[in-house]
Amino acid sequence: MVDAHRTFVIVGGGLAGAKAAETLRAEGFTGRVILIGDERDHPYERPPLSKGYLLGKAERDSVFVHASGWYAQAEIELHLGQTVTSIDRDARCVHLGDGTSVRYDKLLLATGAEPRRLDIPGTDLVGVHHLRRLAHADRLRQVLTALGRDNGHLVIAGAGWIGLEVAAAARGYGAEVTVIESAPTPLHHVLGPELGQLFTDLHREHGVRFHFGARLTGITGQDGMVLAARTDDGEEHPAHDVLAAIGAAPRTALAEAAGLELADRDQGGGVAVDVGLRTSDPDIFATGDVAAFPLPDWSGTLPAGRVRVEHWANALNGGPAAARAMLGQDVTYDRVPYFFSDQYDLGLEYSGWAPPGSYDQVVVRGDAGKREFVAFWLKDRKVLAGMNVNVWDVTEDIQRLIRSAEPQDLEALADPGVPLGALRT
Repeated sequence: MVDAHRTFVIVGGGLAGAKAAETLRAEGFTGRVILIGDERDHPYERPPLSKGYLLGKAERDSVFVHASGWYAQAEIELHLGQTVTSIDRDARCVHLGDGTSVRYDKLLLATGAEPRRLDIPGTDLVGVHHLRRLAHADRLRQVLTALGRDNGHLVIAGAGWIGLEVAAAARGYGAEVTVIESAPTPLHHVLGPELGQLFTDLHREHGVRFHFGARLTGITGQDGMVLAARTDDGEEHPAHDVLAAIGAAPRTALAEAAGLELADRDQGGGVAVDVGLRTSDPDIFATGDVAAFPLPDWSGTLPAGRVRVEHWANALNGGPAAARAMLGQDVTYDRVPYFFSDQYDLGLEYSGWAPPGSYDQVVVRGDAGKREFVAFWLKDRKVLAGMNVNVWDVTEDIQRLIRSAEPQDLEALADPGVPLGALRT
């Protein structure tokens, strides 16, 4: 039986929001739990949208966090297809797009992020796509099937994780693919120049064309349909469809309008939270893609600041952490950032945080040529991040090295014959 005297409201119907609701019930909260999402689908996980589901290897129902009947059984009140238009902090209520209001005792913002839009002519043409929502993936599966059948061309703006995963999926369907990237290598702003060439070679072996050092300046069409994509160096690339994969921006409009503190743009923006995922309002919390939390600096070499992590593991772990904090438990959210990717026959996991400029060397253990290795990014011989490529069951060891902040013997670190568990921690 739900106790209506306390109401916890969650704004955001993604993985973080769903796991927060689940955790509130698992921790014994008996008050009302109201989950508000602006999509009509039940909460789902996003990785399959550019992986298994997009590839046609997973069914649509496999993406959902819970079976549809779970919410009623757990007495979670779902408001799907509903927008929150504003937060009244004084009255402690949220106003919805249908004109109603919902009072809260504690509020969780799990509003996620939105794909960045191409600010160029031609984006109103049929055939210009983004990939962030399940509806986007539904449409893109149809598009890739048609492109493969008709030998069509897909131009992708951006060689980040989404761009590369969609490129791999498109080649799997048989579509022609050209990737436009302003940096000199794929994933340049994540992995640095040392590992980017590996992904260039991988995709070129599968028939993907790259055009580096250029940006899209316009999309031309005929009869309302995409015909070609132009770049700032004067090149024109034939295209039947264009995917904008140029990153995502945190959905902070609600928080900003409510006067909550935001993180600096150079730290990823987002809603600023403390280690307990509490915002500048003690009754409002934030988690997932929208939250910017204090950057754990285990190595003692990184500048003080915040980090915003747009990956599955952050939503999976951040939702439960925020729920426990809402319940008054002592929470310190300092998990090592983690993500994974699958492209063709290459699978990888990445742990840590080491943007270009933060590290002084990269050490590779294994055979990068055979794409079976672990790469480590280090500062003063301390591991900031590690990426295992087609090498498995080492994530815990890598994260232990990161947390230990111990200077490493570089020869032992690079030697596959030395177990990772035997290194200094």
